[in-house]
Amino acid sequence: MLSRSHRFHGYGSLRRTYSNGQTARGSLVSLRFASRPAGKPYRVAVVVSRKVHKSAVVRNRIRRRVYELVRQSESVPPATDLIFMVFSDQIASLETGRLNAIISELLDKANLQPKKTA
Repeated sequence: MLSRSHRFHGYGSLRRTYSNGQTARGSLVSLRFASRPAGKPYRVAVVVSRKVHKSAVVRNRIRRRVYELVRQSESVPPATDLIFMVFSDQIASLETGRLNAIISELLDKANLQPKKTA
């Protein structure tokens, strides 16, 4: 489970990332990211709409899988806000290796792109 210091608190911080962040897109997931002041830990949110799947159980399973892969990843950029937006319910049944490759690819895109300061 991702520690409390790596989670968003309050709606305003998400709004800042949505308005000032950059986007890296994948086929099943999109990543919105924005830089934070140096020395601050990264923060992660996973957004799974009800349009993705009607069942809250499946939506929460998707959320937990993405959070766990981000927690285990070594390529998470420091001092960055990350919002993963899930487009497909295929992630709930996708094999872990394939999902890990998708998440790692998005995190690498976030590391390579120049950061906007807000």
